[in-house]
Amino acid sequence: MTELSKKRPEFRNINAFRDLTTYRLPPAGWVSILHRVSGAMMFLLMPFIIWMFDTSLSSEISFETFTAAFSAGIGFVPGWFVKLVVLALIWGYLHHFIAGVRHLYMDATHSVTKEFGKSSAVVTLVLSLGLTVVLGAKLFGLY
Repeated sequence: MTELSKKRPEFRNINAFRDLTTYRLPPAGWVSILHRVSGAMMFLLMPFIIWMFDTSLSSEISFETFTAAFSAGIGFVPGWFVKLVVLALIWGYLHHFIAGVRHLYMDATHSVTKEFGKSSAVVTLVLSLGLTVVLGAKLFGLY
């Protein structure tokens, strides 16, 4: 190694409190982590999703129970919390779907460049959050 070349820093012991708080994750990294989070969230809330689907389609009386859950709540859970959980499910589904389409497109077209990864990650984040805001406004009765 010559004296003119710079020596790269070596990280042997990474301090989680000092080093991880200053690390800046690129947009593609955020999309990747949130894709996993949204998938896990949808999997863990699957019983609630099945209950909502079953209650909304069984009969007219059960549909009234379903719609009352958003205003009066379910048991000891208030209605606003039910709406927040449904809003999280809306975001989880939208983000997981859009990120999945992004990955399928990248796999099918071999578009694996740094620039495309960053731009498609930003589009994924903006689309999933924008559609969540629109559907959340409908959920909370703003229109």
